[in-house]
Amino acid sequence: MADQFDVIEAGERGRRRWTGLVVALALLLIPVVGLLVSRDPEPESEAAPASRTPGPISSLTTLDNAPNVLSVPARKKGDDEVIQVVFPHGARAEVRYPAELRLAELGSRPYRAGWIDGVFREFVAPYGGEIEVTRGGRALRNYAANVTLWPRQAGSGQYGQVLLFAFGPWRLAMYDRGQGLTFEQRTAVAEGLKGRVTKDGYLVLTARSGVRLAEPGEHLQGESVGPQLWFGGGAGEMVALVPTPDCGKQARMPGAIDRPGRRGEMVCRGDVLVAVTGPPSFRTKAISGIRVTMK
Repeated sequence: MADQFDVIEAGERGRRRWTGLVVALALLLIPVVGLLVSRDPEPESEAAPASRTPGPISSLTTLDNAPNVLSVPARKKGDDEVIQVVFPHGARAEVRYPAELRLAELGSRPYRAGWIDGVFREFVAPYGGEIEVTRGGRALRNYAANVTLWPRQAGSGQYGQVLLFAFGPWRLAMYDRGQGLTFEQRTAVAEGLKGRVTKDGYLVLTARSGVRLAEPGEHLQGESVGPQLWFGGGAGEMVALVPTPDCGKQARMPGAIDRPGRRGEMVCRGDVLVAVTGPPSFRTKAISGIRVTMK
């Protein structure tokens, strides 16, 4: 049987023999040259790494999710720590607590609620920042320069679309319910809710144009809805400080503390309600050790 490569060898046989010899020599030289090159690499210049750095890809989106809590410096006082706080309605206070509670380290967030044309809604600083609302997606629309509308979140139960407010570094979310507010009501709250950031970083909220914010001591359906400061949160330890005039009679557990599967405790310290949740040892130390002095 003729060899399968006979067709290549047909014709000028002498010339093809020389050609085959050249090819064979080239095949032998290739690994030798490669070995020599690998032994003596050319040194890189200092600028080489920069020249190989790829530029940004325009199709990727950078997520800006700054922490949505405020940690202020604490002052030591014996076995306690002392911090200065500002509630979201502008009142100031001094908070003293056992150092092992780490309130300054946990950081605080503002909470406020109110009524838009008589419809109750809450304004909450998401513990995980704006990514809890945006999920890296796109807003449905803008209602103001600092207010965007986001889709209903999966697994949010009775809650609907979300208005996200930006006040300096702070992000506040208003989770709608049921069919939600009308376009006019959303516009009213977007334009009517105002926020300013104090020199020490706290957020103070005011309202106008058909929006009324709940004042200290107000409660709704058995829960405190007045201005509050929340320390910690998520699935961990949490403390809520709630200014409450005549606290002994008006105190109600905040909804953020009293949740299914989480045991909460509360105590009045003057005109401030202290509500806590977390492990038993944390609750005991917080209830017995936190002191709040309004200024």
